[in-house]
Amino acid sequence: MSIKNFKLTIQYDGTEYSGWQIQKDQKTVQGVLKECIGKIIYNDNVNIIGSGRTDSGVHSLGQVMNMKIETNMN
Repeated sequence: MSIKNFKLTIQYDGTEYSGWQIQKDQKTVQGVLKECIGKIIYNDNVNIIGSGRTDSGVHSLGQVMNMKIETNMN
């Protein structure tokens, strides 16, 4: 296995979120993505970095995010 860098372009309806950045006791886009990706790759220590932050309730049509994960994928 090796560490691979992934760039993803995402879109979301931010109505139900308290913005992008993880906040204690708040549902955020970054927090939900971290949780979901962690379940997929069986590792909850994934670090997700967004190209920018949004405020509460803000939508995105082309936000870029980056993550590095250990994988066998080429």
